[in-house]
Amino acid sequence: MTSVLYDTPGPKAKARNWIYSGIFVVLFGLALWWVLSLMAEKGQLDADKWTPFVTDGQIWTTFLIPGLLETLKAGAIAMVIALPLGALLGIGRLSDHAWVRGPVGAVVEFFRAIPVLILMVFGSQLYVQFTDIPSEHRPLYAVVTGLVLYNAAVIAEIVRAGVLSLPRGQTDAAKAIGMRKGQTMAYVLIPQAVTAMLPALVSQLVVILKDTALGGSLLGLGELLSMNRQISANYSNTIATLVVIALIYIVVNFALTSFASWLEGRLRKSTKGTGAVVAGDVAEVDAGGATGVGKAP
Repeated sequence: MTSVLYDTPGPKAKARNWIYSGIFVVLFGLALWWVLSLMAEKGQLDADKWTPFVTDGQIWTTFLIPGLLETLKAGAIAMVIALPLGALLGIGRLSDHAWVRGPVGAVVEFFRAIPVLILMVFGSQLYVQFTDIPSEHRPLYAVVTGLVLYNAAVIAEIVRAGVLSLPRGQTDAAKAIGMRKGQTMAYVLIPQAVTAMLPALVSQLVVILKDTALGGSLLGLGELLSMNRQISANYSNTIATLVVIALIYIVVNFALTSFASWLEGRLRKSTKGTGAVVAGDVAEVDAGGATGVGKAP
């Protein structure tokens, strides 16, 4: 199959691809062998480092499962708040009224430019100074605040890029039948843009889930990664613990992306989309269109 950007490889190209793939597999195998050799020399592959995760249920009930639940709770709360807030900000940036578009744009650019960790730290200090939230709950509030402010700004750009990825004829047709801007956005543009935005939105949801670890490292939130310190202190198996925690993150994020892929397929079958897809990087979107917006083949 040949397209503008891709030519079907011939026999020589296929042979080269196999050779390159073989070289990569060999190099990767050598690198893995080297890493495992170093770990074995340091005693990191000894059975007593890994068997607690199989034989000792307390390591799961006391540390890993509570940490995972705290991660999921913080991530879920942030997602539930950031998604609608980001959608509203994205729609606000598309407003025809400058008095709406300007302030909303300033808010989005401001919070998108600040590292999420700084937002968490500021949130924690604000809760200390101006609220009576108990200290044991304060880390969760601070982490969710930082995640919501930053990710709502990013989601706003995803929404704006998704709407701008649609053909201009969609808006013109809605205007021709007398629909107002709000009706056009609600009934024509947003439903079609959802499938284009979904891959980028899922990527941002995965980022939200992973960024909860920042709260554990600095603010004392008892999320999954922070359990590494307690497990290592009790079992002296830092490397093994980090590997297990990384695998848990992989499983959870894979489940999230798999569900999103299934949902995207259902949406594409049930609605007639334009085929546009918003890329994960929507850092810059100009007035005439959206960077990172392309047409699916």
